[in-house]
Amino acid sequence: MTNPVDFSGKVALVTGAAAGMGLATAKAFAEAGAAVVLADYQEQAVQAAARSLAAAGHKAIAVRCDVSEDAQVAAMVDRTVAEFGRLDAAFNNAGVMARIIPTAESSREDWDRVIGINLRGVWSSMKEELRQMERQGSGAIVNNASVGALTGNPGIGSYIASKHGVVGLTRTAALEYIQHGIRVNAINPGLIDTQVARDVVNGDEEAYAEIAKNVPIGRAGRPEEIASVVLWLCSPAASYVVGHALTVDGGMTVV
Repeated sequence: MTNPVDFSGKVALVTGAAAGMGLATAKAFAEAGAAVVLADYQEQAVQAAARSLAAAGHKAIAVRCDVSEDAQVAAMVDRTVAEFGRLDAAFNNAGVMARIIPTAESSREDWDRVIGINLRGVWSSMKEELRQMERQGSGAIVNNASVGALTGNPGIGSYIASKHGVVGLTRTAALEYIQHGIRVNAINPGLIDTQVARDVVNGDEEAYAEIAKNVPIGRAGRPEEIASVVLWLCSPAASYVVGHALTVDGGMTVV
């Protein structure tokens, strides 16, 4: 039987690829045979990541992109197609955590920053990716939401709102484009061992360890565990999965 998670001859684009879930997913796509475009606003870090993959024999390039800037997003997809000729899979992962503060004390500046990256950035990325995939007649997109899309969380209202929005946008685009051969889905990661997770507790390692211990599985998730889910959703193995937000949280939302 053919391996359904073989991406040989395919092209994948990952935003927020300089570290964490994005970097792990870019590596996984490359190891599965895809040519990979790593995009991130942290130019030096993402360039280093792409060089590391290329040195290991993979096809990989880096693109500096702030997903809150539409022109940069368009240039990112244009560069992908110019370099590799097509776009088969995209993981819209770039995101930031909100500054922890009650809603009435939050600022318009903080709101615009979080919504601009987490939600508008996904919308802008999908617009460009969908246009290319529609021309091809095929493709798969996975948007990174959060377990925060399933509930509220005091102090991070803009983050929670952005992730609820990502799921709604995912479901809508999925219905619009499935007839064009494009599947759009999302993931809802729980506590994953990344810097963003530590930002929630302001870098307090003891607090982070306590949260991780209370996850039903007994630990934080690994970025590679998210990567494997993204690749599955983008693969033929998930060919009947459309408009779904798959929760990957070690049981956090079960209890």
